[in-house]
Amino acid sequence: MQQENSGAMANGGFKGAAEAAAARRPTLEVLSPELVERIVAEALDVLREVGVLVDDDEALALLGDGGARIDRSSRRAMIPDDLVWRCVQSVPNAPVVFSRDGEPALRLEGWNVHFDPGSAAIKILDGQTGRARPATSADLVDLVRVADALPHLAAQSTALVVSDVPREIADRYRLFLVLLHSPKPVVTGTFTVEGFAVMKEMLAVVAGGEQAVRGKPPAIFDACPSPPLKWSHLTVQTLLECARSGLPAELVSMPLFGATSPATLAGALVQHTAENLSGVVIHQLAGRGSPIIYGGSPAVFDMRHGTTAMGAIETAMVVCAYAQIGRRLGLPTHGYLGQSDAKVVDAQAGLESSPGIVLAALAGVHVVSGAGMLEFESCQSLEKLVIDDEICGMALRLARGIEGRGTRLAEDLWGDLASGDHFLTSPTTLRWLRDEVIFPSPVIDRRSRDPWQADGGTTALDRARQRVRDILARHQPKPLDDGARRELVKIISADARRHGLDRLPGVQPAK
Repeated sequence: MQQENSGAMANGGFKGAAEAAAARRPTLEVLSPELVERIVAEALDVLREVGVLVDDDEALALLGDGGARIDRSSRRAMIPDDLVWRCVQSVPNAPVVFSRDGEPALRLEGWNVHFDPGSAAIKILDGQTGRARPATSADLVDLVRVADALPHLAAQSTALVVSDVPREIADRYRLFLVLLHSPKPVVTGTFTVEGFAVMKEMLAVVAGGEQAVRGKPPAIFDACPSPPLKWSHLTVQTLLECARSGLPAELVSMPLFGATSPATLAGALVQHTAENLSGVVIHQLAGRGSPIIYGGSPAVFDMRHGTTAMGAIETAMVVCAYAQIGRRLGLPTHGYLGQSDAKVVDAQAGLESSPGIVLAALAGVHVVSGAGMLEFESCQSLEKLVIDDEICGMALRLARGIEGRGTRLAEDLWGDLASGDHFLTSPTTLRWLRDEVIFPSPVIDRRSRDPWQADGGTTALDRARQRVRDILARHQPKPLDDGARRELVKIISADARRHGLDRLPGVQPAK
């Protein structure tokens, strides 16, 4: 960890205010500048000589027209260095994602860090029974309402794949529920090629039209290459549609060390870099200047159990490393951290989630997904979500660093030191205390033992359960206006009827 970033930056990098911010906040670099350059150079070699398999005729044609060498028999594209660099240079390095109200919510530049819940879990950890079960629409509505109230989550995600709607519409139905219940921007993705059009239509309703979506995008769409070095028809179409509509795409390369990628961390980073750079090329050939985010969801493959260890420290190290590479390339970054492989909200959940969140903040990852997640990205927990929000707050405070405030750093030492309550009541304390110190929610108990014991001697999990109950009982997200709500319901109802669903789960009748 160091006090300022010393890595090289391409394409102008992040200038001005971003560099000033880096100078006064603690940062993390896990790669030497020389190793960054070596990884990028080898990834370019891979793209040029090995290439990527692209299972989409449209994308192959774009690549061929752009200068890539296409092997039609294997559907492999060998991408030359100059094409890669032209496409990297055309990516906006400071995109903004907006709230439903058209206000900037995610500024993906400099050392800004934003957290959102982990997405696409198929199970929910039931807060009453303590057991995991298939997620329902009602569960997703509750999660969105809780996430809307949490101060350190800057965005929503389509966090749960709900089990009470047809599988064919699960991607857009979860987005529909998020848009109904929170004005925060959304990190989402499609499961079907046809789903994108419906999702874009809903986003246009919320944003105020297709041009508004392009000018003030309210969502980010994940696009996941298949390791190693492959783009499926679905994920390529997501890239192409995002590029043409102006919605930010988020590359989610998923090397699994020793299983679907080289076992060494540096080798996995070469594959990750090659996959992401190939995605940048495809995306920019379809829509030069459209926003795209350099991200991923790598994992340790635990060969003892055949599981993907999302909470492993090596997973966090690779995310921080490719964030450094993304910064070198002048690209906004994303990472999956803050997750745990625990099955319940316990000490393991805390000890695995905390380092990932803190390291992501120090590494300056612009979008950090994963809060609330358990069990190898398959399960969400509302109780863990509120605990993780406290960790996010601590990490964001750490990332702000220590600032010199005022003409004298210790102004109160020049006052009347004989006064016993001098520091408690001084103007300096009143002016700066809340800027200097974050005060957590009751999930974090800082009382002395006697009042804690008198109040029942609760655990952090007990208090998290109570915070979830309090939010659901008291917090009312800003409602979507009636006209937009009716239009969203109309869009999803028509889609649902085509797949045999006559009732919309999780939707209360309009008042």
